[in-house]
Amino acid sequence: MPKRDTPDMLQGTLDMLILQTLVVGPSHGHTIAHVIEHRSEEVLQVEHGSLYPALHRLEDRGWIASFWGTSENNRKARYYRLTPAGRKQLVAETDRWTQLARAVERVIRPVEE
Repeated sequence: MPKRDTPDMLQGTLDMLILQTLVVGPSHGHTIAHVIEHRSEEVLQVEHGSLYPALHRLEDRGWIASFWGTSENNRKARYYRLTPAGRKQLVAETDRWTQLARAVERVIRPVEE
């Protein structure tokens, strides 16, 4: 069976998606990836090689914080939660994304003049 092509995420999109996923509460990396994939109806695939560097980057910026907890399989797992600074950043990122999406839409579906 041929491998299904998946679109590459635009630069910075993964950060915004991670922040959005954490709005509902703390999650560990596997759950964050699963939620993004599920909500996108499997269009977006989050590779661990992209996810964990993004989580570390967001933590370094103070937008998320991590702590150790026990997963649903009773294993030790690192959980991530959104910080107040991360909530502010999510609003800014979402606004930028909305502007970008509208601009692209205007280019690919121009209004009849």
